[in-house]
Amino acid sequence: MSDSDRNDLNLPRLMLRHCRATMRKWRIADSSGAKLTGAGLLTRALLLRRLLRREVLADDEQHVGVLLPSTVAGVVVNAALALDRRVSINLNYTVSSDVINNCIDSAKIRHVLTSRKVLERFPDLEIRDVEVIYLEDFVAKISLRDKIAAAATAWLAPLGRLERKLGLDKIDPEDVLTIIFTSGSTGVPKGAMLTYRNVGSNIVAFDKALRVTPDDVFVGILPFFHSYGYTATLWTVLAMGVKGAYHFTPLEPRQVGAVCRKNGGTVLIATPTFLRSYLRRCEPADFESLDVVIAGAEKLPSELSAEFEAKFGVRPVEGYGTTELSPVVSVNVPPSRDLTDPPVGVREGTIGQPLDGLEAKVIDPDTGEDLPNPKQGILCIRGQSVMKGYLDQPELTAKVIRDGWYVTGDMATIDEDGFIRITGRISRFSKIGGEMVPHIGIEEKILEMVEPDENGDPHVAVSAVPDVKKGERILVLHTDISMTPEAICQELARRGLPPIWIPSPDAFVRVDTIPVLGTGKLDLQRLKEMALQCVSGNAQ
Repeated sequence: MSDSDRNDLNLPRLMLRHCRATMRKWRIADSSGAKLTGAGLLTRALLLRRLLRREVLADDEQHVGVLLPSTVAGVVVNAALALDRRVSINLNYTVSSDVINNCIDSAKIRHVLTSRKVLERFPDLEIRDVEVIYLEDFVAKISLRDKIAAAATAWLAPLGRLERKLGLDKIDPEDVLTIIFTSGSTGVPKGAMLTYRNVGSNIVAFDKALRVTPDDVFVGILPFFHSYGYTATLWTVLAMGVKGAYHFTPLEPRQVGAVCRKNGGTVLIATPTFLRSYLRRCEPADFESLDVVIAGAEKLPSELSAEFEAKFGVRPVEGYGTTELSPVVSVNVPPSRDLTDPPVGVREGTIGQPLDGLEAKVIDPDTGEDLPNPKQGILCIRGQSVMKGYLDQPELTAKVIRDGWYVTGDMATIDEDGFIRITGRISRFSKIGGEMVPHIGIEEKILEMVEPDENGDPHVAVSAVPDVKKGERILVLHTDISMTPEAICQELARRGLPPIWIPSPDAFVRVDTIPVLGTGKLDLQRLKEMALQCVSGNAQ
């Protein structure tokens, strides 16, 4: 990204310029074999914009639903809506019909753009009370005049004139670019309004940390309804001129490996759970071209990083973000991208240092007062990436944004060099005997002892249930584990865990599955419900 681009948060304008600069070079591809040059991307985005305006969208229709995976088609649709200054809302196709329709209703969406192939993959998904537009049906509506007009505009229109014609010169950095609904891990999803400034500044800071180049190929496996997928693998590709190679789901290791190998992927953003499955099912040649692997959403164990490096020659590093922060907050900088000598950008066990332009602090969970480093407290972040707010929920917004600081809800410590260590979510702590007991800390110790799940799925999750004497008590939900509860408790004690952290053997409850969301995160709401069902004798 050039110095002038760094100061330009008008993402559609940056997209136009980078498409023009790469008209004959490939920009985006996916596992279906689709591949577009800069000219192809721009032509199709302009053509789709033209059709949507003529056939579907009213002039006053600001919010448009998108139900497409991370594919070339998904990129083109988001690009077309951005060129028309609409707010694209990528909907989570992994949730229930009630949840997705709640999101549609709260955003006052009138049209949802999708394809028949997508809905065939989710036959139980029922979209109600809006008009569903199938992209396949647009083929018959495209005239020769439409094709010529889009191609001529893409190739020949002066950029300044084209920007004014599209109204891109009227974009304000505080305008909303997208609304991304939170994962709903702790309840009903909330619509985080992210502005051009939010997403644009995050891309600039991400670029500065990782020193992204035009030769980079981002492997896009995270869905665009996920904030990391939207910012890092959609708009980083569109607005920075790098390439994107996509597969519609991170859950198919061999296909992910194939799309990376075929397109020379250099940057992969995933979760530790996904990396485990790639470790087992991908070949070394699949990831031979990778230079950067970033894991987020859950703790990255050092042994997983070591195994991944031994097989693929690249060591994953840990990063952190939240939807409300557009999303990247911090990242460990791999040595290959770190210009300091010796490299100092990685501190394993942490989530790295805050991105440029972001500030971090911790506050007391009870009083809200600032705490000195390295005290443990609730992590708070301030900077241009902080969302505009939750859609039509000012009271909820005020609870999490205080004097410009976003209160993450994650417990953390910050060391003397600014590296942040996440110790757990505030909702994943129990106050037992006056002490804060971290669920994640107990999980990590148990997972160090038991054999991993063969599918890479979570198989141990710690929750808590009410207790008359202590207020709460720990409950360990698990699928098949390789040790008895008694042996686990004895080993936890041997490893020096405080007695108050150690669950009793009768606190281990076998369940069929550990609930997860489409993003790969634990479904904390469902986990809590299962824990309560277990103690009441109603577990399914």
